This record gives sequence, C-alpha cells and structure tokens, in this order.
Amino acid sequence: MNKLFSAVYAVVSYAIFLIAFLYAIGFVGNLFVPRSVDVSPNSHGIWLAVLLNSALLGAFAVQHSVMARPGFKAWWTRLVPKHVERSTYVLFSSLILLGIFWFWTPINMTAWTVNSPWLRAMIWGVFALGWLVVLTSTFMIDHFDLFGLRQVYHYLNGQGPRPPEFKKHFFYGLVRHPIMSGFIIAFWAAPTMTAGHLLFAAATTGYILIGTRLEERDLVVALGERYQEYQRKVPALVPRPRSGD
Repeated sequence: MNKLFSAVYAVVSYAIFLIAFLYAIGFVGNLFVPRSVDVSPNSHGIWLAVLLNSALLGAFAVQHSVMARPGFKAWWTRLVPKHVERSTYVLFSSLILLGIFWFWTPINMTAWTVNSPWLRAMIWGVFALGWLVVLTSTFMIDHFDLFGLRQVYHYLNGQGPRPPEFKKHFFYGLVRHPIMSGFIIAFWAAPTMTAGHLLFAAATTGYILIGTRLEERDLVVALGERYQEYQRKVPALVPRPRSGD
C-alpha cells in the first residue's frame, strides 16, 4: 500500500504541475484562460492590488526557496519519506502558483504597447521561444528527477536514492540556468505591457536573480571545484560570445 500510495502521489503531483505550467503560459500571455495577468473578476484599488499581488508572489518565493535548501530538506525528510520529498516540493509549488492565478488582481494601466503587427508577431514568437526553452531545458538535465517521478520509480524498484548527474548539455553549455533564462524571456515578451504584468515580470525576475544565487551556493557546497570551474566558464543567465580558445 505504501508503494501504491507513493506512485499515485507522485503522478498526481506531476499532473498538478502540468496543469499549473500550462495555465502559467495562458496566464502570462492572456491566452485561452478565464483568469490571467490582465483579466480577472478580482478588483481592488491600485495600491491594494500591488500589495496583494506582491504578497502572492512573495509566498511563492519563500516556499520555493526555503523548501529547496538542504537544511530544510534534512529536517523535512524526518516527516516526509525521502522518495516523495521532491514530489511534495513540486506539489506545494504548483498549488501556490494556482493560488496566484486565482487571486491575482489585474492593474490595467498600460506601461507600453507595440502597434506594428510585424513587431507584435515577433514578440509573440519570443514569448513562445521562452516557454520552449523552459520546457526543453528540463529534459536536458533530468525532467523526471526534477519533478519527483524518478525518485519514486527507484523506490518502487527497491533502489536507493541516486544523486542527479552533473550535466552540461546544449543550453547548459550556454548558460548555467537556462530554465530561469526562459522564464525571464517569456515574462518580459509582451506586445502590450500593463502595470500588473510589469509588476509580475519585475518581481519574478528579482526572485530569479536571488534564487539562482542561493542555488549556486548550495551547488558549490555539493559539487565543489567542478561547479566553480563551470561558473568560471559559463555565464549564469545571459549567453556570451565564446572566446577564441
């Protein structure tokens, strides 16, 4: 029964992540969803909306960062079996994201808008590219480990936990955090940028800059000189021209 529950729990957590991920595309792009960054029945004054939206994003940032820290994991796995720790992290992150989508309050003052149909089409193309980078980058490391499925698979087969391999495939040879780079591209690629969307893009970008610093600190501790050498050779978020050597 424990193995059955673990398998169901991991699959359900992953399914909720997929729902949250797909909804995020519609939310940021105002596409195909009933509530988005600029469309929602929620209505408040501008400053109250800023405070509420900031609190929602802050809740995600705290959960996402705290639960990822090794110290928290060491404590948390005394309560939660190690093989479902990652699935639990994914589940909590996804539920908070869905909460953001539901309770977000639009602020529809226009920061900028692009009127040229060709330029708008190009920006939409960049928006799609950002999400494509996010998704494909997860498979360039280990998509199923990243979202907790592989850990449960090993448990079901009586295998101990295996640390993920240090990989530098394709995008990871250009930047150290291509998933985060893809998010930044997708969040800022908007032919019409409202104040609410601008708040979302600026706050999430700020969190990404802080979160990657925290993650890198943990990676240096875990991988040592190997990761420090990677840091010296590969930029964090923005690709740079390769040197002649």
